[in-house]
Amino acid sequence: MSDSQLEFLKQLREALPMAAKIEDRREALLENSRDFGQLVGEPVLPLAVVYPQTVADVQNIMRLSYEHGMPVISRGAGTGVSGAAHVTGLCIVMNLMQLNRIIEIRPEDEVAVVEPGVINYDLNEAAAEFGLMYAPEPASYKMSTVGGNIATNAGGLRCAKYGVTRESVLGLDIVLADGRLIRVGKNTFKGVAGYDLTSLFTGSEGTLGVVVRAVLRLRYQPVDERDVSIVFPSLEAAVMGVQSIARARVQPAILELLDLPTIRILDEQYQTDYASRGGAMLLVRLDGYGAEKEETVIREAFSDGPMTLSSSGAPEATQLIEMRRTSRGDTKDDAYRMGEDVAVPKSLMAKYVQELRKIATAHDVDVRVIAHAGDGNLHPTFSVEPESGENPLIRLSEALEESIRVAIDMGGTITGEHGVGLIKREWLTWEQSQDVIQIQHDIKSLLDEKNILNPGKAI
Repeated sequence: MSDSQLEFLKQLREALPMAAKIEDRREALLENSRDFGQLVGEPVLPLAVVYPQTVADVQNIMRLSYEHGMPVISRGAGTGVSGAAHVTGLCIVMNLMQLNRIIEIRPEDEVAVVEPGVINYDLNEAAAEFGLMYAPEPASYKMSTVGGNIATNAGGLRCAKYGVTRESVLGLDIVLADGRLIRVGKNTFKGVAGYDLTSLFTGSEGTLGVVVRAVLRLRYQPVDERDVSIVFPSLEAAVMGVQSIARARVQPAILELLDLPTIRILDEQYQTDYASRGGAMLLVRLDGYGAEKEETVIREAFSDGPMTLSSSGAPEATQLIEMRRTSRGDTKDDAYRMGEDVAVPKSLMAKYVQELRKIATAHDVDVRVIAHAGDGNLHPTFSVEPESGENPLIRLSEALEESIRVAIDMGGTITGEHGVGLIKREWLTWEQSQDVIQIQHDIKSLLDEKNILNPGKAI
């Protein structure tokens, strides 16, 4: 460690109260060195991990870091999968998990005010006491923090009806790179004063500022929920089933698609036998006062054909949604397994699935597909056996990249909900023009002149 780094840590300790812990033990550095995204090579360790307790702590950390030109990666639970929290060089990590107060819930206004370290699940439990819910619910909702959800503009199963995180963020308190504290957005549902800076910071992956407080819109807890599972003979038929639901003008709260390889993995994990029933499955949740009527409409829409629907009120559909919610189907990505997060126009989902199959066959790799089918967000996962033929990793990489290019050619995007992070930066130019990317760099330079906030991520 250099003299300047030692001096920086000395000043950091002097500037923070004892409660704001500074860790340099290898175990803590390793734990905070990455998120769930794929990692190439060995983890890079930060100089230190800092755990602020207050907004003033965050400001002091940023002021000193700005003065010394020390990069800062802010993070929560690290459940992201895009590498946005990966350490790539000299930096400190600011772990915000201890800024975890639910400051207030105003049930009459249907608003919650929280700190970034609040767990998504805990906020929902607190809101439920008032008959309310926080709608964004990524699969990691029992672990992930609201601050992390905001940083990545997280999605989840309920996006089909309630939208991604951005649709529920009304206002933010942000600590900028130089330690200034600003407040953007509003305290009300409506408000159009000035530029929409709240949306700018939401999804910026910690590259523009550090979220220290959020004003969030809450929704009514549904008075009724109806779950239906629909088994189809093939994946293509299941994708067409999504269009049948749309044509029936039913808006599910949850609409998930699972292909046969995914169902087999879930069968293995949960000791079930759903794979014997067909080739793919849709999982549907209907909510609100119209749930019963919507269920009737869906059952009528699928009354003819080779598909099989779960019985009304049967627990299996609910159990399947929970199985899907708590599992991507297996473990983290590694060198021989790469999962993706594209979105395409809903009308082209069937065509995209067909293209995925062709790509996998052409490169002699396996592919399986799960999707938030209600909004066209697919998670294809390509995999290859290490000993299968020549250059398995090259074949895998080529298949993955071709699938991304096909999605873009169809008018889609390289990431529906996981964010760009580190892993997808090289693909951003495939989707956005140089002018658009330059504008984003200009905004970054304006807010973070020294490029110390999560450098090398998002853009």
